[in-house]
Amino acid sequence: MGPGRFRAGRRHQVSSVGKGLGKVEVRLKWDPSPLGEPARHLDIVAATYSADDPHGRPAYIVHYDSRSPDGTINMTRHSQTGQGFGYVEVMVLEFDRLSSAYGRVVVGVVIHQDDGRRTFGDISNAGVVVVQGYTELLADDFAGGADSTATTVAEFVRDGSGEWEMHEMIRGSDSDPVAFTMEMGTVPGPRPDHAPGTRPTGTV
Repeated sequence: MGPGRFRAGRRHQVSSVGKGLGKVEVRLKWDPSPLGEPARHLDIVAATYSADDPHGRPAYIVHYDSRSPDGTINMTRHSQTGQGFGYVEVMVLEFDRLSSAYGRVVVGVVIHQDDGRRTFGDISNAGVVVVQGYTELLADDFAGGADSTATTVAEFVRDGSGEWEMHEMIRGSDSDPVAFTMEMGTVPGPRPDHAPGTRPTGTV
């Protein structure tokens, strides 16, 4: 599969715990490289879209070196190696403060390719969770995208009442990190039915 093509992965629309969202955290973990090998660097990225054009070009991108203009989406923990206890990278999204000018946010994970091509299958013990308070909204180990170099994780959309809800959207991509951030919002949203084999929501 060539660059810019997405692979379908596990996906489902979450239950009501994914509706009426306020402050949400996306947490990422992975094991460091074996001794003597180049560092394995993964990043959480978020693309924010205007309410007028929710599937167009991103209004802005948030990653480890760039927060949102109003500070409502930012990285609170970052790792370039995976070293550390538990989840070593964290992005916070404050949907209850996000301007009404924005109607959609897509979050994904990329693998830096500075030292040659690496896929999620090359990364040990990688995982991502999305939580609101003590409630887990999503969890994935990237097993469905083992051949991918990047993946979308979740789509957050503002509904007709102005509240935010989350849809799981695990879809792998072959794109490099820069290209992926411009393409990730083109991935179709999830179906309302629950796909077999997905992990149910619960508490952390």
